[in-house]
Amino acid sequence: MKPPTYPSDARCAISDILCAVRTILLPRLLFTAACACLLSCVCAAPASAQQAPPPAYTPPVGVIVLDPAHGGTDTGARGETSVEKDIVLQIARTVRTELERGGYRVVMTRNDDSSVSYDDRAAVANAHPDAIFITLHVSSTGTAGTVRVYYDQFAAPAPPAAAPGNAKPQPPLSPGLAVWEEAQRPYLDASHRLADLIQSGLAQVFSGSPVTASGAAVRGLRSVAAPAVAIEISSVSVSNADSLIATAGPLASAIEQAASVFRQASSTGAR
Repeated sequence: MKPPTYPSDARCAISDILCAVRTILLPRLLFTAACACLLSCVCAAPASAQQAPPPAYTPPVGVIVLDPAHGGTDTGARGETSVEKDIVLQIARTVRTELERGGYRVVMTRNDDSSVSYDDRAAVANAHPDAIFITLHVSSTGTAGTVRVYYDQFAAPAPPAAAPGNAKPQPPLSPGLAVWEEAQRPYLDASHRLADLIQSGLAQVFSGSPVTASGAAVRGLRSVAAPAVAIEISSVSVSNADSLIATAGPLASAIEQAASVFRQASSTGAR
């Protein structure tokens, strides 16, 4: 049987159709097959070959309590154009902002011109089990542009326990409760270390500042049951208070670096 024959016009139409299949449909089919093959290879790749997501940022542990000294009717040191209570509040606000940018949680004992007692300031720190307490002051004297850090120093050793029969019996304290004005005593060594770390950083920025901290009887630290230091900037007698407020940035950097080193040392067992 002979194959069918077609007119020349029909043969041309069939040829055109075949040409269209080759030029249009065939590339699309090949592209679809290639995509399916690539997708199957990606899905079959081992998990270790895929890029792991970046680790989440973990902020520093603990709370930093900033205590702008004085407030209300207690103005602190007085200068020609400013008073201590206002200057330290402005400094504290800037330091808080900078520390929060570094990931720290910051609590302030006052954020306005209010009068806060020593015990109430200490209570803010004592409410946090892993706090660092920093009280900010401006001195009335001293070389302008210098900064000093202090840790508390008790004038007398811890009082001995009264011998039986020599004193009126006192009701026992609840477990974990300390005598209010002795609260800082167990933290003296830690406070000393923290003060030295901050002072060392400040000495690199503020020329003429000491390289190590000093011990002093600081009432504002006495009732704090946490590492606690006082930072004193010299001095309120400067003609322009802006120079004192400008210390906030370097103060924040020194505090942040010192707190980081202090936390790392504490986590490895240094007490």
